[in-house]
This record gives sequence, C-alpha cells and structure tokens, in this order.
Amino acid sequence: MADDHPAVISHVSIGTNDFERARAFYDKVLAPLGCTRQEEFPGGVAYGKQFPEFYVQKPIDGQPAGVGNGTHISFFATSKEQVHRFYEAALEAGATPDGAPGPRPDYGAPYYGCFIRDLDGHKIEATFWDASAS
Repeated sequence: MADDHPAVISHVSIGTNDFERARAFYDKVLAPLGCTRQEEFPGGVAYGKQFPEFYVQKPIDGQPAGVGNGTHISFFATSKEQVHRFYEAALEAGATPDGAPGPRPDYGAPYYGCFIRDLDGHKIEATFWDASAS
C-alpha cells in the first residue's frame, strides 16, 4: 500500500461463534458494496475490494466471541442506492435492523447511512457521503 493511501485503518476483525453462518452472511451482505473474499484460513475469512480489510473469524484464544458496546464498523457505499441494497441484503440474510437507510443530520448534512446487527450481534453500517448535500 502506498504512503499516500487515504485510509487510516489497515483492517478490522470481528469474532463469530458460528463461522460458517457468518461467512455465508457476509458473502451476501458485502456483495452489494463490491467487497469479495480476499483471503481465507481455518476459521476465518477476510473481505475487501483490493486487499483484506474486514476479517470475520473465530477468536484466536478459543474463547466465545462477544460484541463491543459502543463499537460499530462502517463500510463505504458509493451511492444512496448502494446503502439500500446493503440494508436489504442484510435483512434478507437474517440481520436485525438497527437504523433504516436515510440521512443522519446529527453526523452532518452529507451523511447517509443505515445500521444493522449481524448474526452475532455486531453493529454494522453502510455509509454514503453525499457531497452534494453540503
């Protein structure tokens, strides 16, 4: 990765207690955002567009996976329509809704997103930054 890469985070990882179910869920949910499997290993898989950025795996220490209170992960969307497709795919795959697609004026006029809880309870978001709304 070049030094001029705009991202500040290399990758994130979340735990699951049912790897096969989580992998099937994220295969379906991340497809509308253009994310694919970039890497697989026993009990884990990494998704991204060009390189591994989002890992889902059984915890390395063998203990049960848990959910962080106040923690969520957001994926870039390139349009409001993509936010909606992500949300619909997530609900079809068994996610719990946690904030329907729409503007989030508290986060700024350009902010448009949705929130879901994945099958393990992690809070996941898709966000479009609509610069035309500024």
